[in-house]
Amino acid sequence: MDAITGAWQWLGTAANWAGEKGVWHRLGEHLWLSGLCLLLSCLIALPLALWLGHIGKGGTLAVNVSNVGRAVPTFAVLVLLTLSPLGKHGDWPTIIALVLFAVPPLLTNVYLGIREADRDVVEAARGMGMSGPQLLRRVEIPLAYPLIMTGLRSAAVQVVATATLAALAGGGGLGRIITAGFGNYDTAQVVAGAVLVALLALVVEGALVLLDRACDPMRGRRRGPRKRGQGPVEEAPPAPTRDVSTGQPT
Repeated sequence: MDAITGAWQWLGTAANWAGEKGVWHRLGEHLWLSGLCLLLSCLIALPLALWLGHIGKGGTLAVNVSNVGRAVPTFAVLVLLTLSPLGKHGDWPTIIALVLFAVPPLLTNVYLGIREADRDVVEAARGMGMSGPQLLRRVEIPLAYPLIMTGLRSAAVQVVATATLAALAGGGGLGRIITAGFGNYDTAQVVAGAVLVALLALVVEGALVLLDRACDPMRGRRRGPRKRGQGPVEEAPPAPTRDVSTGQPT
């Protein structure tokens, strides 16, 4: 309880938010690093997953190979890259480690989304004369959109949370607040830094959920033709019939 109270007091101190070592500056570094790593991951994983899912060949091998990366601790990769010649080139060890960490969920979800698209719809579109690129853009990607966004959200939250390790390699970001707290034996500062990272991850998740709902190309179709707030459509009662021999209604 004392650590939580101390963290609250640390966050409420204006001096801790200003300057190059303040929260705002560290937050900007964290967002820049996370955004760059996520962008590079998308540039690598999305075209490959879309192409493999569309042609239906080699995808299983690519997904299995990428998933092997999940078994390797990101911290271990970061340490090895930092000790290599790349360690002399600023944030590149951190960027490479985070990209390797973010590619598997993107590649897996996008590939599965394309492959699990309704085959009847895909074949019907192909029968209408759509070319391969048209089929991918107008049919397969809209059908795979939920899984694509799930992979993007998963990768984004993982990158935001794991970018904290950049501080251990001399990089910037909110992790520097935590490492500084450890260095000063300031438990309140350590807890405050951890809270900031957790809040940022939640904000990123919420923003991507809103983006998902706003950009869904099949939002209206998935919701159905019935407008929100309307009750179920009632069927009209069957028309009365008459007995042919007596003329009386049945």
